[in-house]
Amino acid sequence: MGKQLEEARFLAILQRVLPAEVPDPHVANSVYEKTLAEIRLFKSLDSFEKFCEKGSLPDAEPATIAEFKEQLVGNFGEGKVEVTPTTDGQAVQVEIALPDHVVNHSVKVIPPDQDDGAAEAPYVPFPVAMPGDPDLVWCLARRENLGPDEAVRALFNIQAEFWATKKGQILQRDGVDQSFSEFISNVPAAALAESGIKRYHKDPETLKVLVLGEPEGEIE
Repeated sequence: MGKQLEEARFLAILQRVLPAEVPDPHVANSVYEKTLAEIRLFKSLDSFEKFCEKGSLPDAEPATIAEFKEQLVGNFGEGKVEVTPTTDGQAVQVEIALPDHVVNHSVKVIPPDQDDGAAEAPYVPFPVAMPGDPDLVWCLARRENLGPDEAVRALFNIQAEFWATKKGQILQRDGVDQSFSEFISNVPAAALAESGIKRYHKDPETLKVLVLGEPEGEIE
């Protein structure tokens, strides 16, 4: 959270200084937008490299590869990403074309039942509601070894990173609010899974209160 605060302060200062130093508002706005895009790019690259170090894909099936590539394209742009499974199916090679160089990384493919003999912690229910509407519940799940408070912090971080991605920016330009409901409906499942969170449904459900009524008829 401290790093995000520093970035927010830097952008606030830049937004205040540019109009005073650059008379042309179009040039000032262009500099600000390009700076913002560079910050998002570095954040996306940092997050991806951390995933390459510790994360993995469950398989190299076309659907899994397609979803993984879609997430990367959302971060780095259309036509900038190539994802190719290795011939032995043990990894996928990722090539990302950045403005000044090309990044190449390998992501391991580790089936859940072959994860170094150590099974991941199972998922447990993690229902989430907003303070303003506690009766509207999103059905999520978290890894058993991820505490509720840690899961909440992870959700806040994922939400902030999502709205900074290209997909998040496109949604905002289309008039989509930066609300939790829009975030949880549009965030890629892989982005949640990296932090040990899973989404059962994209839409919330109304909290049901069970009330035991009087039985119909008389029991003799």
